[in-house]
Amino acid sequence: MTKPTFTTESERHVWQTLTDAMPPDWQVVANVRLMTERRDHEVDLVVLIPDAGIVVAEVKGGSVYYEDGGWWLTSGGQTRSIDPMGQVSDGLYELRRYVEEDPRWSGGRVRWTKALIAPYADFADDFAAPESSRWAVHGRRDMDDLPARLEAAARKGDLAVPSAAQCDLLREILAGRSLPVRDVVALAAEHEARAERLTAEQATLLKVTRLLNRVEVRGGAGSGKTVLALAQARELARGSAESPAQRVALVCYSIGLAAHFKRLTETWPRRQRPAFVGTFEELGRYCGIEEFGARDNPDFWERELPEQIAAKAAELPDGKRFDSFVVDEAQDFADLWWQPVVALLRDPDQGGLYVYSDENQRVFDRFGRPPMALVPLVLDRNLRNTKQIAEAFRPLAPARMYAGGDSGPDVELVRCTSDEAINAADDVVDSLFEDGWEATDIALLTTGRRHPVQVEQQESLGQEGYWRSFWDGDDVFYGHVLGCKGLERRVVILCVNEKVVQERARERLYVGMSRATEQLIVVGDPDVIAEIGGPGVAARLGCG
Repeated sequence: MTKPTFTTESERHVWQTLTDAMPPDWQVVANVRLMTERRDHEVDLVVLIPDAGIVVAEVKGGSVYYEDGGWWLTSGGQTRSIDPMGQVSDGLYELRRYVEEDPRWSGGRVRWTKALIAPYADFADDFAAPESSRWAVHGRRDMDDLPARLEAAARKGDLAVPSAAQCDLLREILAGRSLPVRDVVALAAEHEARAERLTAEQATLLKVTRLLNRVEVRGGAGSGKTVLALAQARELARGSAESPAQRVALVCYSIGLAAHFKRLTETWPRRQRPAFVGTFEELGRYCGIEEFGARDNPDFWERELPEQIAAKAAELPDGKRFDSFVVDEAQDFADLWWQPVVALLRDPDQGGLYVYSDENQRVFDRFGRPPMALVPLVLDRNLRNTKQIAEAFRPLAPARMYAGGDSGPDVELVRCTSDEAINAADDVVDSLFEDGWEATDIALLTTGRRHPVQVEQQESLGQEGYWRSFWDGDDVFYGHVLGCKGLERRVVILCVNEKVVQERARERLYVGMSRATEQLIVVGDPDVIAEIGGPGVAARLGCG
């Protein structure tokens, strides 16, 4: 039996005396609070005695005595009038009504009785008062025999006695029904609200850039770069008293992130929307390119396509060019990609270029840089991940990143071989449902081959439908770390399902771990994870 917390020493003393000496099938419920339409009640002790009855007890410390037709209490140097029998009677009747009205109770009325327990007061054996029989009043000379006295009191009356099962049910009823439980989704929502507020406050950084038209904002995962990039594009498109509205292009590499941009900007007022939102490939289509090379042909994507876009850009009328580019996840851009970006500016020399990047998330083997000097601004606080998640991937992040999020669950490591990783990750999904997470809170991301569900969805839904399921679907999202930069889920199961450490594996691990905002579970071979992440990550995940 868990020891309750008491506000007075007398209540603690009576509870301890009773529980030390009572039979094992008895139950005692302490500090029962009951709210009714008329007033609130507090019952000190409810003693459940199978095959005898239910005793509702009021406990009074100090000197309790009866004088001039009423009860008095002297304690702490003060004396006051009390009505313990009236108080315990009210509590008994309301408590009995509450139990009998509960839909789970079907046993009819059983024996209930009241008691006044004053462990420091003394009552004569022949004490009697109009509202207080001696058998209902228990003083210091009665404490050694308290269980027997309460049982004798409980047996008085002609009503049915409660069975052991009814006593169990009554205790369950007193605990309440349909009670809210610890809600992981509610906690995550609270953390997200705080993160959104902090990120919005961080957006004041954009005020610093109003007089700058060539800026690079650098920051680690969770620092709010994507939110700032969106805010930057919206502010430029809207314009202000100091700066007229601009024709803006919002560009990124990832199809998933571009889908997120489109989805969000479509909700903005038309005059605040960027003129173009999409990937570098879609920028080529915007310029009139219709044929594209194979996905596995890096020469086309990193050399031929940017040259074609730059050539097309020279033919575009001024009305289809842009005053400014906002580029998110800019570390993914190949070196030649920046040439068509500059060529598409109305003013290549003075046009705006606002770049958001994290070199530690450079998961592709290309190292492009804008061909002009940019003013660097650094974000050094992680706002989106819990402290536990941010600490877990800190060895992979920029050196000066500080955890600014709330506390959350510890990061977990599920040990298995690389071959077993996908099946083990699927088992984790099932366990998360038991913890209260909803399917739409969860993403399962792989670092090696794609999960079979992802393969099936991309084949059946196409890329557009697949990414739409990230927001509109009602199931767990299955993806690969390469496609999820800039995106997040409350819970991420990172499935490290690669047997051999591949090139840029460290960066992929960083991206995958940082996609979780509330809970992160890493699944895979501890030796492979340690080799990828190094000793810092290995120590934090417990890979030893």
